[in-house]
Amino acid sequence: MRTRTTRLAITAAALLAAGLTACSSTAASTDAKSTAASTTAAAAQPTSAPPAAAAPEAAASTQAPAPAGTTAAAPASAGPGGLPPKPDAATMAKYIAALTAIDPEIVGDKPDRAVSRGRDQCSSVSQHPKDEAKLVELTAQRFTSPQHPQGFGPEKSAKILAAVRAHICPTF
Repeated sequence: MRTRTTRLAITAAALLAAGLTACSSTAASTDAKSTAASTTAAAAQPTSAPPAAAAPEAAASTQAPAPAGTTAAAPASAGPGGLPPKPDAATMAKYIAALTAIDPEIVGDKPDRAVSRGRDQCSSVSQHPKDEAKLVELTAQRFTSPQHPQGFGPEKSAKILAAVRAHICPTF
């Protein structure tokens, strides 16, 4: 029974791979055919792996690549509630400079964490676009440091929020 299920999962994955690569270039098609042939040959041999482990592994190897010009880390344009894409180096530098001008402890020695918190704050901005008091409160909760575990206060939090809006999610 286990062998049948494993064979079925591998055969389905091979057919899926062949179908996904049918419209690709000749070189990719040849690679897909050899992959499908080796997968089919493997299906003929009994395996000791449980079917649950074989199916996700085969499905993961047959996923179509991301279209050119997009990144897998973030969508090209985030929708409501989504995160904006990671900023480019120039935008990140301006954002970090703006936060450091407010208070150097906001960034400290972890600029990537400051960017991550800014992107997360953009999600809050999209969820509460008209509630400025709530956004300042969420900014104070999100941007903390060892010396400021309760946040940087409402005045600095409002400035941090302005920097996030200006540099990380200007379209939100």
